[in-house]
Amino acid sequence: MLVAPAKNGWMQGTNANKAYLETAPWLIAVFSKKRGGVEDQDDKTNYYVHESVGLATGFLLQALHHAGLGTLTHTPKPMSFLSKICGRDNDNERPYMLIVTGYPAADATVPVHALKKKSLEQICSFL
Repeated sequence: MLVAPAKNGWMQGTNANKAYLETAPWLIAVFSKKRGGVEDQDDKTNYYVHESVGLATGFLLQALHHAGLGTLTHTPKPMSFLSKICGRDNDNERPYMLIVTGYPAADATVPVHALKKKSLEQICSFL
């Protein structure tokens, strides 16, 4: 595993350069849906939409990693352009996240800060 130090904001991807969006083999657009149901024509309220989509996205990320793929979550602001690009421009659906995925490059690096983990005591309490 290669470890790379931060370089001019690149490590966090906080600048305008998002070259990975053009080089990644797959971009998965995740949408949330306020209303729906089992059948396409169903129009019932979907409860806990953000929680459900978040959990489902987490399972998808884990499955991609288990398959040997690398991922990066990307939540550009605003995200409404994804609705038009993906042909999902309706009031019932909202872009939730863009998942950049593919096999890691041979020279892929892990930022140094990502290797530092907090202890169990720092992140939770038991009652």
